[in-house]
Amino acid sequence: MNILPLLITIAGSVFFACTYGQLHPDIPSRYRALPPLREQARILDAWKEERISRIPALLKKYDIDAWLMSMREHAEDPVWWSIKNATQFAAHRRTVLLFHTNTSYLAGRPNPLVWVDNTGQVWDDLRFILMQYQSKRIALNTDKNIAFGGGLHVGEWLELYEQLPYEWMKAVSEPMLAVEYIATRVSGQLGYYRLLQETVWAMIEEAFSERVIKPGATSTVDLEWWFREKIQAQNLSTWVHPRVSVITPESFPGWAGTDDIIREGDLLHVDFGVTAMGMNTDTQHMAYVLRTSEGETDAPNGLIEGIKKANRMQDLVLSQMKPGKTGNAVLQSSLKQMETESITGQIYCHPIGDYAHAPGAVMGKPISVSASLRIMTFLVGFTNLPEYVPVLGELPILPETWYSIELYAYHFVPERKETLRFRLEETVYWVDEQRGWDFVYGRQERLHLINWPPSDVHGSKLLVQS
Repeated sequence: MNILPLLITIAGSVFFACTYGQLHPDIPSRYRALPPLREQARILDAWKEERISRIPALLKKYDIDAWLMSMREHAEDPVWWSIKNATQFAAHRRTVLLFHTNTSYLAGRPNPLVWVDNTGQVWDDLRFILMQYQSKRIALNTDKNIAFGGGLHVGEWLELYEQLPYEWMKAVSEPMLAVEYIATRVSGQLGYYRLLQETVWAMIEEAFSERVIKPGATSTVDLEWWFREKIQAQNLSTWVHPRVSVITPESFPGWAGTDDIIREGDLLHVDFGVTAMGMNTDTQHMAYVLRTSEGETDAPNGLIEGIKKANRMQDLVLSQMKPGKTGNAVLQSSLKQMETESITGQIYCHPIGDYAHAPGAVMGKPISVSASLRIMTFLVGFTNLPEYVPVLGELPILPETWYSIELYAYHFVPERKETLRFRLEETVYWVDEQRGWDFVYGRQERLHLINWPPSDVHGSKLLVQS
């Protein structure tokens, strides 16, 4: 018997019991090994079977008799990546899937019915089954607004139109089938996801330290590529290239970091994500380079207070995120509370899971700030939109979905006479009605400190040779 999954589950449970309610862990994070690939495949296939078993109930929820997908290699439906076997890396030939509600005709048959075909025989089989099944409402992934519900390629739609009777092609577009299916996690994932998140923290703690950064020599681009190499060394995949920035009033969150030599007194930021076991992370932390040449041993108080303000924004968002509430409702009530507390900032939260920008309700908008601040409006998640986010903002918060709480707070730092953005991002999950949301691993509540030159074993500073 392979006891590794059991040990990991137990370890995850013990870790959870020890850290529930703890937000910034007091001890250094550790790199956590995931199971060997063969064991990962077994786990992933078990998760897939559990998830697929829920689809008939999901079809009934939306009054759908059958859910039909057709795709080819290199033109897969986004849903396919969440229903495939762990050892599949592409859809073969033409792959057709028919999920059904197990009525009398199809009771006891596989669900879904699957064809892998390059002869055209699939269409004869499918016509016969649908005729006998007498399904009234067939769902096709043809939604024009939600990508996860719009994965039927035009070429496949044309083929279906030619092969199936017209009355069956008057199909239903129900994007919530894909949204709910992909977004809903299974019970066994949390322990492994927590291990993955701790590894991300360990990576950030190492990167934002004197072990990696030498002020005056190391650049932000150097640090980005250090992350890439470290991700690969941990047998993880990169979801998005790390973006490392020196934070200034002019630096804006976006798709690239800055290109700077890191120096004493710099406020640093990283935004990156990794992928493993079909799960993705998306994390943003900040760090400060101590002015050790001036005897500085901690960050200026203004920077410390900026992190606290961003933490308060996280609290406000989580207090408003009630299951069933729309993303727009959460956004607007959070902004109202921010205004009450005189907090200025921007919220752009999103679901995360099988995809780092996963299906579900988004919460994001550009904010209004005083005219004295020079603001541009752009960002990762719908930050170019007004207070109302069309379509995705009107989706409901789903309790069995992970959410990335992504935001920044503006804070005036007296020591620098500057207003800066304090940018944080962590992932949360729903615990229960009583306890609400909790962070998967923790959240940053204090700046990572780079203390160069490093100390030797006797505590004295090592001299830097020119």
